[in-house]
Amino acid sequence: MIYWQIFVAFFIPGVVGYGGGPASIPLVENEVVGRFGWMSVNEFSEMLAVANALPGPIATKMAGFIGYEQAGILGAFIGVFATVAPSLILMIALLSLLNKFKGSPRVKAMTSFIRPVIAILLGVMAYQFFETSYGSAGMVQTVILIAVSYVLLERVKVHPAFVIAGSLLYGALFLGG
Repeated sequence: MIYWQIFVAFFIPGVVGYGGGPASIPLVENEVVGRFGWMSVNEFSEMLAVANALPGPIATKMAGFIGYEQAGILGAFIGVFATVAPSLILMIALLSLLNKFKGSPRVKAMTSFIRPVIAILLGVMAYQFFETSYGSAGMVQTVILIAVSYVLLERVKVHPAFVIAGSLLYGALFLGG
């Protein structure tokens, strides 16, 4: 039963998550945290931070980690397969249609309507992460992490992996994480 749950938890976001990894993150969170209860929001945000620091597609890294955590190597394989299966099926079945209609004004209009929805989903997820951080670390610590991260990412141009690692280290040393 766990293998089927892992498959469903990653297949559905793979089908619905138009736009790839960033679009599927809130959908995976809904399945993993909300539906199956395998992780808390805090655990999911920590896993996401580490996964973002590693090279490769975020959705497959999440699927591999969560699948392995729930059911070992076979669980990781099923999670990764479920993540890539929708794209694989669509690429094989619809490649000729995509090439035929990729310049269509209707397809471009549909895409322009989907992007704001993805932005809203990511915004809601960011708010939930902020709320969790505020609840566990407090306002001062949360503001410090946000401000320092902004400066390092946008002004100093430090690689996000180093900012994430530094934030994790800060949390472990000063927040008792």
